[in-house]
Amino acid sequence: MSSTSHAPRALALVGMPGAGKTLCAAHLQERGFAHYRFGSIVVNEVIRRGLEVNPANERVVREELRAREGINAIAVRAMPHLKTALESHRSLVIDGLYGFGEYKLLHRELGATMVVIAIVSARHLRYARLTERPERPLTQAEAEERDFREIDMLEKGGPIAIADYTLLNNRAAADLLRALDALTDQLGFYP
Repeated sequence: MSSTSHAPRALALVGMPGAGKTLCAAHLQERGFAHYRFGSIVVNEVIRRGLEVNPANERVVREELRAREGINAIAVRAMPHLKTALESHRSLVIDGLYGFGEYKLLHRELGATMVVIAIVSARHLRYARLTERPERPLTQAEAEERDFREIDMLEKGGPIAIADYTLLNNRAAADLLRALDALTDQLGFYP
């Protein structure tokens, strides 16, 4: 991977819950991109502790990890996985970069060019998606509480605000995925 065109690159998807990050990440994974979901760190820890995987237990574990290991705990734990993926793939999709500290850590230590794409959607649409999703659904009140907690405690607004590109997800999922494909093709991201 010595030439610039083959230098490893990471595409980080950021956004609030229900915006469409996981939909985009799954689509790119189907296209053959390496994929890593930051939330898997938390889910795996919930399972390791013998707890039920649900939003409440995930929140407790996520907050405990950050309180014990620092605000960048998830990115620090993910770093070996990310670096390993970049050894064998030209492009890596990171689903769910949370905080501004994590963003700065990845820029500093990942060893790859990183492009950040914010997936944004109207709040009422995000909340409707979160109540209807089959995995880990949230009520509207829970979704709003999660929004506030992630903005207040996880510095989630920073990566969204500083994103290199923004895709709006207020229409059909197919529209978002077409826009994502067009952008990744324009940027020269290939599996």
